[in-house]
Amino acid sequence: MRSRYSDPTFDSTAQPLPRVGGATFAFRFRLMRLFWTICWILLAAWTPSFLYPWRGWLLRRFGARIHSTAIVRSSVKIWWPGNLTMGRHASMGPGVICYNVAEITLEDFAIVSQRSHLCTGTHDVNDPGFPLKSRPISIGSNAWIAAEAFVGPGVVFGEGAVLGARGVAFSKLDPWTIYVGNPAKAVKTRNRDAAAQ
Repeated sequence: MRSRYSDPTFDSTAQPLPRVGGATFAFRFRLMRLFWTICWILLAAWTPSFLYPWRGWLLRRFGARIHSTAIVRSSVKIWWPGNLTMGRHASMGPGVICYNVAEITLEDFAIVSQRSHLCTGTHDVNDPGFPLKSRPISIGSNAWIAAEAFVGPGVVFGEGAVLGARGVAFSKLDPWTIYVGNPAKAVKTRNRDAAAQ
């Protein structure tokens, strides 16, 4: 599901194009993002780990759909809360970069470990204007993205899928399968009982 800001944020009238200094997003939305960034720095970025309910509350004020048990660490960098959905006990570890120009969804018990990068944006390299393009990322229940991994636009994690540390994913990850490397390759299946609740 795309947020109400996913399409209107693009400023189709901007000239020149982003490659030569033009704005990609509408001025109003840029102001909203500035306000969001200031609020996060002043009200959340310094808070201790156990205050995740407060950080969740703040994210919800900016349009995020986050379950009360979901955990977002204070050092996480979220581009726009309105494009974020997190289910029960889903979590983002310290230093995660959540570049959610398009929707990012973490289903129940999905884990994104420290310093991982979720990137929904890319550019059209065949267009002289180098315009921004975006596609959502979906992380299934019980999936795990290990430390410092990179997940590109449009990637879908099946339930229980694992992307190993510093792995790089640009295509779908099958359920209950462990992937490693750059680009990520399936290496073995995961025991479903390991994620039993």
